[in-house]
Amino acid sequence: MNYEKYLSKTVTAIPPSGIRKFFDLADKYKDIISLGVGEPDFDTPWCASEAAIKSIQKGMTHYTSNSGLPALREQIAKYLNYKFGVDYDPVTEIFITVGASEAIYLALRAIINDGDEVVVPEPSYVSYQPSIAICGGKAVPAKCFVEDEFRLTAKNLEKVITPKTKALILPYPNNPTGAVMPRESLEQIAKVVKKHDLLVISDEIYCEMTYGEQRHTCFAEIDGMKERCVLINGFSKSFAMTGWRVGYACAPNEIFKQMLKIHQYIIMCASTNSQYAAFAALKGGFENDFAEMRKMIEEYDMRRRFLVARLNDMGLTCFEPKGAFYVFPCVKSTGMDGEEFASKLLEESRVAVVPGEAFGESGKDFIRISYAYSLSKLQKAIERIEEFTKKYKK
Repeated sequence: MNYEKYLSKTVTAIPPSGIRKFFDLADKYKDIISLGVGEPDFDTPWCASEAAIKSIQKGMTHYTSNSGLPALREQIAKYLNYKFGVDYDPVTEIFITVGASEAIYLALRAIINDGDEVVVPEPSYVSYQPSIAICGGKAVPAKCFVEDEFRLTAKNLEKVITPKTKALILPYPNNPTGAVMPRESLEQIAKVVKKHDLLVISDEIYCEMTYGEQRHTCFAEIDGMKERCVLINGFSKSFAMTGWRVGYACAPNEIFKQMLKIHQYIIMCASTNSQYAAFAALKGGFENDFAEMRKMIEEYDMRRRFLVARLNDMGLTCFEPKGAFYVFPCVKSTGMDGEEFASKLLEESRVAVVPGEAFGESGKDFIRISYAYSLSKLQKAIERIEEFTKKYKK
């Protein structure tokens, strides 16, 4: 049977995820040390797991409202005000999604008409461009460079804006580079956004993961930007709750209503028991001043400093990432691009990393290494990478 005539041309034209494609290859090897998955290696806080268990025991397994548990939305509003000083109405501006990924898709679906352009900083997370295409839009890359610590500059943003540009995705702290945007940089971006009358989808899923003196600035904090911003966040990274699939979107009410409408039809509501877990995680965070989260960030920071030092020592130049849990070293000194380096490293040394080009063309000479792994595992992997690099370094 010829299925081609039945399938969406838009969907079939989208290539598979560069991350998944590479790790499917890794499955055929034994004794692999994988540094590729962006998932915390910490357990979900027990208070969250216990709350989910109790909700099941008490029969609290029915639908919530489409927007999600009111108590959870109130906790999120409290959290955003406490952390960033931004005020969202938990009834008319916040709703719960199946992870941050659903929230991103809903935001795009709610605003894109056929042919609209959405600017995406590059390198960036692999799902943005396909999601834009599925919604009928065109993703326009705004290249970011290591010389700027992979920050999006106002100048480079201006270069790619056209009369068709409707929105900008701001994914900071950034996956895969670990880049962050300090307030002064965001203020410059905000001027361009206002000048060209754009909307911004600000994906802040890594907001708690910043290091040193660097504090995350929520884009909605910037003067005049809350009314132009769809704020995306969730519990996967900051609370080690990836499998629970709880995210949330905050938006001006007119955008909120359209996003919620789509959510009603395709999802109904996020998992009830996961929502109870997320509520308990936030409530527990406030009660212990987010001590578990701080401990997790301190551990990531130690791993981050270890990897950056070792990679630079072996000649794989690596700028110091100030956020998320990835390093993004350049492999040009080996005479290979990221794809070749990652393939040979997997085949010869049994270490799996992600080629930088999976996140856009400007990542071609880089690889992404996740440090969401134990220090002992990172030490074993870096020894293999160092031996491998010595063979090829020019």
